[in-house]
Amino acid sequence: MAEKELTTTNADIYKDKFSFTAEQAILGSVLIDPDCLSRVISIITPEAFYYPQHKDIFKIMVTLDTLGSRIDALVILERLKEQGVFDEETGKNYLAQLAQSVPSTANVENYCKIVLDNFYIRRLIDISQDTIDSASSGVEADILLESAEQSIYNLRKGKSTSSIQRLSDVITNEVYPTLSNITSENAEDFKGIPTGFSKLDEIISGLNRSDLVLIGARPAMGKTSFALNIARNVGMTGKKVVFFSLEMSNEQLASRVLSTEARVESNKLRSGNISQAEWQRLAEATNLLASRCELYFDDTSTITVPEIKAKIRRMKNVDCIIIDYLGLMQTADKNIKGNRVQEITEITRSLKLLAKDLKIPVVVCCQLSRGPEKNGKASNRPMLSDLRDSGSIEQDADIVMMLYREGYYKNDKQNAEEVDMSQADVDVAKNRHGPTERIKLHWDGQFTLFSTLEYRDEY
Repeated sequence: MAEKELTTTNADIYKDKFSFTAEQAILGSVLIDPDCLSRVISIITPEAFYYPQHKDIFKIMVTLDTLGSRIDALVILERLKEQGVFDEETGKNYLAQLAQSVPSTANVENYCKIVLDNFYIRRLIDISQDTIDSASSGVEADILLESAEQSIYNLRKGKSTSSIQRLSDVITNEVYPTLSNITSENAEDFKGIPTGFSKLDEIISGLNRSDLVLIGARPAMGKTSFALNIARNVGMTGKKVVFFSLEMSNEQLASRVLSTEARVESNKLRSGNISQAEWQRLAEATNLLASRCELYFDDTSTITVPEIKAKIRRMKNVDCIIIDYLGLMQTADKNIKGNRVQEITEITRSLKLLAKDLKIPVVVCCQLSRGPEKNGKASNRPMLSDLRDSGSIEQDADIVMMLYREGYYKNDKQNAEEVDMSQADVDVAKNRHGPTERIKLHWDGQFTLFSTLEYRDEY
């Protein structure tokens, strides 16, 4: 079949930014040697093909492979007929032509690179055209820059900028590969990132991609320490985690982590009253953290969500973001400055979009209102209604965890001497992925350390 007999898209715009022979060579290679498909799909997706018919053929190949079926020309032909891509005779002839067009299956990776390079160029043309159209329609410069930057970032990450996908394509290209990954020998690499608190991980399934996770607590309850403990635990697994602190400096954060790791009281790091044995533990902890912990700090005090996104993009391969804390963040929208409810609404929405766009968990600390301490309340335990400033916080978050220490309210208790100062609870008040339960933790204030107990209380 001649090249001109196949339909194309936007040929005038893209001119020569496609390779008919390279696309044929890829498909022909898979027909001749189905085992090479694994090499192909690790490089390109169906969207990389320029000719719709080639795209359809490749989708069928991927679907058959995903379902564990043998890639066979006859089966592919039947699928093509069902979808109305080719009739019997035309399809049979063209599949035969594909098999005959392959110089060598050994060069299939090179064919893929040619197709992929052309795809990137076509997408850049599309992005540029969209940017020109938006600029011509009067879109604000900040929004225009953000949109263009996001589109190029998606392209660099190998993602299609198309927002509309058919159900079958999503299942084939995303759901099945995910299921295959989480059931493979390397399943732990694809599941939610462990927080380091085993009982908590059982409930929330770790820190999952695209999730906005909220840690709520009253001041001095230990939310920063809890967030730092999680950041350290994630970093020690080799995952790259960035901790944005709007309240504490990088030095203060690092001192806390070092104190926790070395089991040296944090006040000694401030006073300098350190024994020889403690110096030794500090040195050992420093070496361990330096060699194993992928934890990074940013103490910019007036940071916005777009600025966080820009920094994460430049850093590359970040696995988790932690922000301390929400109440100190500023909105990038100048039109709503001064209205704190609207500001928080915009910030939480942007944080959720940040997690979704980057496909990484975003953990945010949040200060609760005085609701837990109001007179007449039967318990000081926090509730979702105690979240400050906006109901959007509860709405946008996938997981909400409330940190509570009874020892915090010791002076208000009738039997204060019976209060366990080392006990802490994490109430999972909202969990989009599973149950809401209460996790008991141990709190060691001198080392600002939370640790897992051997049991869990049920509601």
